[in-house]
Amino acid sequence: MRVYIIGNDGITLCRKAPATVNDGEVAVASNAELHAAPLSAKRLLALWNALPGVPKRRKVGDRDALIDQLWSAIEMLPDPEPQPGPKRPSKLRQPEGATVDEVASVTGWQRHTVRGVFSGSLKKKLGLTLASAKEERGRVYRIAEPASL
Repeated sequence: MRVYIIGNDGITLCRKAPATVNDGEVAVASNAELHAAPLSAKRLLALWNALPGVPKRRKVGDRDALIDQLWSAIEMLPDPEPQPGPKRPSKLRQPEGATVDEVASVTGWQRHTVRGVFSGSLKKKLGLTLASAKEERGRVYRIAEPASL
């Protein structure tokens, strides 16, 4: 279901009807709802002229015809790109941790720079507890979870 929020800054596509809309905004899901919406002729004209690739108009003319054309143009707009999912935790926050070489290869930094970031930024500036352990793949670093009170 496509629901359009018509606000002062343009038209926004939503996947479902919002629970509430702000003052001055109108939510429409069909041509009939757009016809029934309390939009002035000046605002309809501004919405039309803000659409990409449409010939600009100076006058509204037939209000119903403009609303029908506006709805057709809105329906032809492409869906916005989906928002990325939640960020996955950094390698140092994951149970397997990361070696200095792994971090260096991902970031393109030199090994001494990675060690400096671990010591200076993570430990001293951010106050994180960095745990390290010798494993098969080398010394592995992990951010230790703070003890819960």
